[in-house]
Amino acid sequence: MGLLSFIKGAGQKLFGSKPVDPAAAQAEVDAANAAAAEAIVKYIHSQNLDATDLSLSFDGASAVVNVAGVAKDQATKEKILLCCGNVAGVAEVDDNLTVEDTAPEAQYYTVVSGDNLSKVSKQYYGDPNKYMVIFEANKPMLSHPDKIYPGQMLRIPPLG
Repeated sequence: MGLLSFIKGAGQKLFGSKPVDPAAAQAEVDAANAAAAEAIVKYIHSQNLDATDLSLSFDGASAVVNVAGVAKDQATKEKILLCCGNVAGVAEVDDNLTVEDTAPEAQYYTVVSGDNLSKVSKQYYGDPNKYMVIFEANKPMLSHPDKIYPGQMLRIPPLG
């Protein structure tokens, strides 16, 4: 649990292209935040992920997503967190998720220009050929091992 930082401008474009005017009425701001939270929840569900009592809120002013609930396992929890954070307009995710079945936590890695999964695999596992471990750990958010982008955060699970 805790706060995970993301690159605000990188990620899935779920909120539309019109930023919220800071001078807008509070009702408009609340509606925009609720719509953004709903878009993130839909994205989580589109990835076939869920948690018991999943609740999510978004604060556009601070660009923070707060997510809570009970995930079935550590991998599901981490994938939900990545779905929340790898969204353009989100800078941080306040993790209040718990898990039913605990397991060792994965590490996280933020992709930089020039990266590929083999390079990341060599850095974390000492073997570039273990890139499929990283790919599988980030499915279904990743559809192909070559489709990663700068600013994207990836799960790097422990081997074994």
